[in-house]
Amino acid sequence: MIWAWLGFITFVGILLALDLGVFNKKAHAPSMKEALAFTGGVVALALLFTALVWVGYHNHWLGLGNHLDAVDGRINDGRLAAVKFLTGYVIELSLSMDNVFVIALIFQHLRIPTHLQHRVLFWGILGALAMRGAMIGVGAALVARYHWILYLFGAFLIYTGIRMLVTTNEEDAPGETWVMRQLRKYFPITEQFHGQRFSVMLNGRRWLTPLAVALVLVETTDLIFAVDSIPAIFAITADPFLVFTSNVFAILCLRSLYFGLAGLIERFKYLKVSLSIILALVGVKMLTSKWLVQVVGESLNFWMLGLVAGILLAGALASSWRRDQPSVG
Repeated sequence: MIWAWLGFITFVGILLALDLGVFNKKAHAPSMKEALAFTGGVVALALLFTALVWVGYHNHWLGLGNHLDAVDGRINDGRLAAVKFLTGYVIELSLSMDNVFVIALIFQHLRIPTHLQHRVLFWGILGALAMRGAMIGVGAALVARYHWILYLFGAFLIYTGIRMLVTTNEEDAPGETWVMRQLRKYFPITEQFHGQRFSVMLNGRRWLTPLAVALVLVETTDLIFAVDSIPAIFAITADPFLVFTSNVFAILCLRSLYFGLAGLIERFKYLKVSLSIILALVGVKMLTSKWLVQVVGESLNFWMLGLVAGILLAGALASSWRRDQPSVG
């Protein structure tokens, strides 16, 4: 199975190399058309990968589908693996949407020029992949050894969903966070940008640029959001390959869509409500999985996929309806 991992990581490396070395070789602000085109390409690749997962697990290529899934105790055949991958992809994509808004606030607070934001997001992808890979590896090992951890994950997700619904967005500005204070404590930070560089030598001393500060904050926010999103996918599968690949495609998709989505996210008034419902739904699924399988049958993951997509669609339609209503007073 190691060859499946190496093949996928190589594939992602080629995508990132093309992104930075060909399509965005020169620093510029991607247009809406470019962002949508690249996003459409990533979505198409995710769908093609779904088909590849189906065939690969059905034929047990490179050792895929040879082990019991600790979540449901079943061997993932082609159809089941494909549904789990696609469901995980949609869940991770939806739960990461809020991250886009936070990244936009970071860039706004630090006054990062639009044409330099892509470079921060690109290197942020590499850090996100490393962090999530480590978290997935630990999580999968724990779930495989201690199945009861799924119940803790479920309770945590329900709590997180309720907390998200009832709390306000009164957060400290990025410049006032603990991370910023630590950076300024240990590293001198320049006020000016120095092209696309993250650090620069001044008077014999290494200084961080605002781009480096933005990168650290983006990585920190991704880690915080991963604490919610990683447990969520373990409601679907504990197969590390399916968990990791669905996360990677979600990260690639959102990063490419950032320039088109960041300006529109504020119009999604019910995004917070939608995400809180999804978190609670996934948590309930974790806690009642055995009973739900008896009621719904083996198509439970397919129904989960439909419910998550339906919740997002309902939130988007409700947001659009509210935006079209005339203001009072």
